[in-house]
Amino acid sequence: MDKTFDTIAIGDTIAGTPFAPTRETIREFCDASLDYNPLHWDDDYMKGSFGKTQFGGIIMHGMTNFGIITKMLTDWLYPMGGVHRRLETRWKAPVKPGDTIVPTGTVTAKKVTGKGRWAVIAVEIKNQHGTTVAQGEAMAEFPPAT
Repeated sequence: MDKTFDTIAIGDTIAGTPFAPTRETIREFCDASLDYNPLHWDDDYMKGSFGKTQFGGIIMHGMTNFGIITKMLTDWLYPMGGVHRRLETRWKAPVKPGDTIVPTGTVTAKKVTGKGRWAVIAVEIKNQHGTTVAQGEAMAEFPPAT
């Protein structure tokens, strides 16, 4: 059976695509975003403390988490005619080259209004150790029933 808004249930889960950042993918994001903060590319800079945090090496941009979650949502929504409307996330732990991170989502609410049908999704990314590196909430809109 094809998934549609009507068949989505609270508690349904969404599995995203694993991502393994490398020094090269982190540098490519520097180039694409024009964010050349040294914590993303300068090993010598990262030997010291960054504020009160000791990362022990370069880290992936937090916005890469945002993109990975967005990919998961659009891969899930598009076949149902849904559209990703909102995403709020908090970064919880750094991601380093060599990590593997996996996004997941859980439907927490559904609502039908006069203009659309909505789903709220709790989103999370964990690394290979089970540590949550990002979490938040997304909202998706589906077209009105015809």
